[in-house]
Amino acid sequence: MTNERRVVITGLGLATPLGIGIESVWDALINKRCGLKRIESFDASGLICAVGGEVPAFKMTNYVPKSYRKSTKVMARDIELAVVAAYEAAKDAGLRTKCLIDRGEADPPANVDSTRFGANIGAGLICADLHELAGALATSVDGDGNFSLAAWGSEGMTNLTPLWLLKFLPNMLACHVTIVHDAQAPSNTITCGEASSHLAIGEGYRTVARGDADVCICGGAESKTNPMGVARPQLLGRLATDANDNPSRASRPFAADRRGLVPSEGGGLIILESLEHATGRGARIYAEMVGFGASANTTDWRTPDPAGTGISLAMRKALKDAGTTPEGIDLIGTFGCGTLQHDASELAAMEEVFGDRLPEVPAIATKGSMGLNGAGSGAIDLAVAVKALQHNTVPPSLNTEDPDPACRLHFNSQDLCDAPIRRVLSVAYALGGGQNAALVIERYKE
Repeated sequence: MTNERRVVITGLGLATPLGIGIESVWDALINKRCGLKRIESFDASGLICAVGGEVPAFKMTNYVPKSYRKSTKVMARDIELAVVAAYEAAKDAGLRTKCLIDRGEADPPANVDSTRFGANIGAGLICADLHELAGALATSVDGDGNFSLAAWGSEGMTNLTPLWLLKFLPNMLACHVTIVHDAQAPSNTITCGEASSHLAIGEGYRTVARGDADVCICGGAESKTNPMGVARPQLLGRLATDANDNPSRASRPFAADRRGLVPSEGGGLIILESLEHATGRGARIYAEMVGFGASANTTDWRTPDPAGTGISLAMRKALKDAGTTPEGIDLIGTFGCGTLQHDASELAAMEEVFGDRLPEVPAIATKGSMGLNGAGSGAIDLAVAVKALQHNTVPPSLNTEDPDPACRLHFNSQDLCDAPIRRVLSVAYALGGGQNAALVIERYKE
């Protein structure tokens, strides 16, 4: 694709188990802190994995205008994470949006035209509030104590708030974010599992490049630290179960002794702008977005392709879109979820694309520090890669010091490492199969 307009990254907003805000997360990474611990948001003692990544406590009223506070009552956890990340992204970018002006944190007038401000946000399968749902189900039984659809219709449903469903629709992440920040240009929701935020960022990139918006807030958010978020991968045999008493060692991406993923939560949203718009308002530019590639798998949804064909195809598409080759990449942002099969599939794809150069290219694996954040994972990974490029620094990747013998990726497992970084390739894929995506960013040059 030949892009009509250059697109740059001007804002990074994160809400992760390592902290809220890009600087808090970056500081935690370079100081080798781990955000994983025993799950506290619900009683996980009956599950084989009691470890997870939970975002530190926050007050939603600190992230929305005063006039919008009542709406926070119909926000599921995933929505909250997206709204927090959006606030952090807009503030980091220096955007004077409706939210920041109404909160008194930016002086009017707005420096972005709402009709040219879009959104692309990835979402996952939002877990219903089980306490709320259980109360309704308890009144939906017949005389023998069995669940009854008739009783559900006549009694059970009346015990749910009329707005109950609005908490759990995946498009409500983008809905709340766009209302809060008055973003009126094209808005889309992408629900493709863990690939969602990379795909959303790629679509946002295309939206700005072709001139349908000047600014786009894009990424994703999801919480997996809930009973259903833990039970699903448990049923599929994907959970790490050997570190309940040592949470900081639970997630070991690409390690020889890796045992599975660790459920987590998090949101990552970034601000993409046309270069003309960004320079016109005097914005700080982190990096330039130059490539996006996506692909679909055709293998069984439960088991990843051992050859990683879909992942390698997405990477090659992104490289071609960026007008570069594997030799032009100075840092690899891996996905590295920690399961035996998925990590092996990703490694096969990396070998196919980079060949003998693979051991020479520094790589980052974030999930040893914060687990698998569902639909928010990719955007969090990309934001970290942007900071690495900004500082010419490769942060340590926790629990990668003893790699799988088949792993030739070059991780920094110890202390902060300086490296000249001009261009980064970041990868994401859906564990359920089907979707893969890759993004290429490079150092901004006038």
